[in-house]
Amino acid sequence: MSDFSGPLAGARRRPRKRYVLRPAVLVLIPVLAILFQVYSPRLLSYLAFLDLPLLVTVYFALLLRQPVWGLLIGCGIGLAQDAFSHQPVGIFGIVKTLVGYFAASLSQRVDVENPAIRFFIGFFFYFFHQVTHWVIISTLLAHPLGFSLAETFVYGLLNGVVAMPLFSLLDRQ
Repeated sequence: MSDFSGPLAGARRRPRKRYVLRPAVLVLIPVLAILFQVYSPRLLSYLAFLDLPLLVTVYFALLLRQPVWGLLIGCGIGLAQDAFSHQPVGIFGIVKTLVGYFAASLSQRVDVENPAIRFFIGFFFYFFHQVTHWVIISTLLAHPLGFSLAETFVYGLLNGVVAMPLFSLLDRQ
C-alpha cells in the first residue's frame, strides 16, 4: 500500500542547474551595484527608484540556493551599502540579510528560472525591503520616516521589470 499509482507517480522533478561562481564575480558585481546606487541619483535622478544592490542580493541568493550563503551575501552587500549611506551602520545590513535568507529559502522550493517568477520576486523583495527598512527605522531608531504605500508599490513594479533582464544578463556571467 506504500506504492502511489496516481497521475504524478511517473513525474520527476527537473534537476536544478549547478552554478559555479568565480570569486571575482561574486565581489565585482556587488561593488558595481553599490557604486551605481551611490552615483546614479546624482547623475541620472530618474533612476533613483532602482535598488540595484537589492536585486544583486536577490540574484545571488536565488542562484546559490542555500539560505546560509544568501544570509552572508545579504549581510555583506548591506553592510557595504551602509558604509556609503547617511544612516546608522547596520540598517541595510539587517534588511538585506533578511532578504538574502528568504530569497535563498524560496529558491529551494520554487523554480526561479521563469521570467514571470523573476518579475514577481523582484517586486516582492523590493516591497519587503522597503517595509522592513521602514519598520526598523521607525521602531528601533524612533526616527519618523515617511512611507508611501502607492509609491513603494509602483517602485516595486519598476524594480520587478528591471529584475527580469538583469537576472538574464547576470546568468551569462
